[in-house]
Amino acid sequence: MNEREAGGPALGQPGQIVLAGTPIGNVRDASPRLVELLQTADVVAAEDTRRLHKLLQLLGITTSGKIISYHEHNEASRTADLLELVLAGSTLVMVTDAGMPAVSDPGFRLVEAAVAAGVVVTAVPGPSAVLTALALSGLPTDRFTFEGFLPRKQGERAARLAELAGERRTMVFFEAPHRLAAMLRALDAGFGPERQAAVCRELTKLHEEVLRGPVRELLEWAEAEEVRGEIAVVVAGAPEAAPERPEDHVQDVNALVAQGARLKEAVAAVAADARISKRELYSAVLAARSDTVS
Repeated sequence: MNEREAGGPALGQPGQIVLAGTPIGNVRDASPRLVELLQTADVVAAEDTRRLHKLLQLLGITTSGKIISYHEHNEASRTADLLELVLAGSTLVMVTDAGMPAVSDPGFRLVEAAVAAGVVVTAVPGPSAVLTALALSGLPTDRFTFEGFLPRKQGERAARLAELAGERRTMVFFEAPHRLAAMLRALDAGFGPERQAAVCRELTKLHEEVLRGPVRELLEWAEAEEVRGEIAVVVAGAPEAAPERPEDHVQDVNALVAQGARLKEAVAAVAADARISKRELYSAVLAARSDTVS
C-alpha cells in the first residue's frame, strides 16, 4: 500500500499547519478527514469564529483546540503569533468561511511565513467554488484563469477588463450579488455582448442556479431580478483571431514605397511586423498592381 492508498501525510503531528477546505454550501460535503482534524487540532485559525462554531454545530462535533480569529484585517499582525505556536509543537488547522484557505481568502501570508521558517504545511482538500463553477459552466475547462473579484470602481474595473479582453483562457470571477449587474454591464462593454458566460449562484445549496448564455442576456436577467447569494461568474476566453492575410497588408507596403523605400525592403519590413510570408506578400502586391493596370 503506497502513501496515497494509506491516506497521505499523517495529520495531527507536532509542528504542522493544515489548510482545511470547508463546504461551500452543503455541510454534507465535509470530509471525514476535516471532521477528525477539527476535533483533534491544537489550534484552529478561523476567518470567522462564528461561522466556525456554526459549522461545528451542524457537524455535531466540538473541538478541544484553541480557536483564534484570523482574517484579512489581522493577517499581518497575527501570522507571527500563529507561527510561533506551530514552532512550539502545535498542530494548527486553518479554515475560512467556505472553500480552500489562501485562494481568494486568508491563508497565503501564513503559508508564506511557514515555508520561510521550514514548517510543514499540508492540506485537507475540500470543495472549491472556482472549480465547481468552472465544471458547471459548460465552457472550456482545459485552460482557465481565476481572477477573483474585479475592482469596485468603474474606471479600475474597465481597465482590468481591457487587460483581459484578449485572454484566451476561460476566466472565473467572484462577485457580490448587489454588484453583479454592474459587473456584467462592464463585461458587455469590455468583451462584447455575445461573449459566452455563466452565472453560478448558491453552488451546492438548496437554491443552486446556473444561468448560461451571452453576456447581454445574463445582464438583462441580472437587471430584472433581485439577485441574492454567493456568485461565481465564468466567462469564455477571447476567440482565436483570424489569421493574417497577405492581401490585408498591401496598402502598408505601398505606403512605405511612397515614402521612398524599395519594394523588396518594404515587403520584408511589413511581413516581419505582421508575421506573414514575404513571398506571399510580394505576390499579393504584384497581383494588386496588375489588377490596377488592367
